[in-house]
Amino acid sequence: MPNLPDIRARDEVPQVSHLIPGKLAYWTRFIGPAIVLLAAAIAAAPIWFHGPVGGDDFEFHFVSWLDSQQSWHHGIPYPHWAPSPNFGAGEPRFVFYPPLTWMLGAALGLILSWTLVPVAITFLLLAATGLATRALARQALPNDPATLAGCAAIFSGYTLFTTYYRTAFAEFAGGFWIPLLLLFALRDRSRSAQTWRRALDGSTLPLALVVAGCWLSDAPVGVMDSYLLAAVALAAALLNRSWFPVIRAVIAYPLGVALTGLYLIPAAWEQRWVDIQQATGTIGDPGLRVENNWLFPHHTDPALHIRDVNLHFISPVAVCMIAIALLSLIVLGLRGQLIARNGEDGALARAWWMPLACIPVVVLFLLLPISIPIWNLLPKLRFLQFPWRWLLVVEAPMAIFFAAAIWPGKSRMRLLRPVVACLCASFFIASTVFAAGNFFRDDKEIDDLAALLASLNSGAGVVGTDEYSPPGADNSVVATELPDACLTDDFDTELGVTVTPDANPLWRPEQGGCLATPTASLRNPEHLRIAMVAAHAGFLVVRLRSYPAWRVKLNGSLATNLPTRADGLIVVPVSQGPIDLTVDWKTTVDVIVGRFVSGLALLSLIGLGSLERKLS
Repeated sequence: MPNLPDIRARDEVPQVSHLIPGKLAYWTRFIGPAIVLLAAAIAAAPIWFHGPVGGDDFEFHFVSWLDSQQSWHHGIPYPHWAPSPNFGAGEPRFVFYPPLTWMLGAALGLILSWTLVPVAITFLLLAATGLATRALARQALPNDPATLAGCAAIFSGYTLFTTYYRTAFAEFAGGFWIPLLLLFALRDRSRSAQTWRRALDGSTLPLALVVAGCWLSDAPVGVMDSYLLAAVALAAALLNRSWFPVIRAVIAYPLGVALTGLYLIPAAWEQRWVDIQQATGTIGDPGLRVENNWLFPHHTDPALHIRDVNLHFISPVAVCMIAIALLSLIVLGLRGQLIARNGEDGALARAWWMPLACIPVVVLFLLLPISIPIWNLLPKLRFLQFPWRWLLVVEAPMAIFFAAAIWPGKSRMRLLRPVVACLCASFFIASTVFAAGNFFRDDKEIDDLAALLASLNSGAGVVGTDEYSPPGADNSVVATELPDACLTDDFDTELGVTVTPDANPLWRPEQGGCLATPTASLRNPEHLRIAMVAAHAGFLVVRLRSYPAWRVKLNGSLATNLPTRADGLIVVPVSQGPIDLTVDWKTTVDVIVGRFVSGLALLSLIGLGSLERKLS
């Protein structure tokens, strides 16, 4: 690769493809990516046999896939309301949760059976992680060790933990975006060019798209991407003694964030309409607080037991990943492969590898209690909830340094390469077996896939997400098996009876809480209509969570200043006689602004691409 000091120039034997004529030489370039795809298939194989149900986030994602697809069937291409949570009362999940992974799952569900969708999405995200890491490694390593780095990222402890234990598909996508962010932030194609040409060398546009991809995949990944890009750009600028990395980041980041405006602006503006602070443990679950999630905790509070169980797994994983990265750096340093003087050939150029080398050290600091001032100081950092999420950015540097350290680079040692490859393959397979045996869970509180699918298809729904509830409302008091609407004498009538401790109340007709239970003549994700004749005045409690984006009309007139219930359901005062109640989702001003900002950003990116083509 031109203008990039690397180890390919000095000790490598000629590339095999140069010695093979014709079409065979063309096909050899696909061997590395094919190996990465095979590695992804091996890592995803346990999902095929075991299934992902029981992971922390699987039910959340599965419900999102089905609800998104249901909205598509009703002609809503970008849904905002998920109807299944809160046992059919719904929540504004799609306003706040980034769209890429739930749209990907819904799209795969159109062509695959739902039992295969988790396997497919796992394979795709694993493969993307490996290929992106390989692309980053190719900036400094030959094809073979770069391919090994891609495989090492797939089989890293945190990747397998996320795959089997947490099934956190949105965060999983960060394994793909983070290596690409490092690639485009650090790439320097024109060392001798002017600063502006070095910044706009064809890397700024893809960097902006990567920034957008991070935010559209997962909000914690977006936060990490923001701070990582700022730190890496500044470090690269100091090492290169040029402002081009900072200029590139300053141009790419706001454009990338603006491109996500159709999602990010409504998500930021409408936070006031939900109990979003429950996501950080400020109220609610103390296990979501950063200070309760350091490595190797010992809490006496029973409410933190489940977090201690998680940290029992993740703490050794964190130590191993950071240790492998640092030990690999030491090995490379002792060999002198990390020294690049005056642009001469070396294993890695200093301006390229030093920002990567700092990542494991900084992440280790962030995983320890001594870093709490940083968590309190930097905006939105607490929304990561768990410090160990930063292991996501360690995956690619660790994999690259590991591959560079163990791969026999010199030509006289090339006979050892098949041995190293076989040993690594054996280690990766053993890691998969170990992770599958220790990380998989069978949580009896979560039904199997067939039962979950049946519950969603029947309309029974699932529990809601606390941070998406109306302010002051309690998800735990939303009754199950409610009718579409219930006419009551009191607006705050309890509609269910608690049958099992720690379970939501159960509604039954014989309980007598409802004077009438009309059935909706129209009910889809963003529209509801109920027509009835009320025997007397009262309150109509609708099985739909209250949210300011709902336009509620009673007999053609807008209903405002509605009373609030403890369970957060919509309740409308009604008079005796005919009732025609409609509830429709309206497009709010912030949504319009978000779409406008995304459109402007898209036009700006087109112009940026044209400018970069001219300059490069």
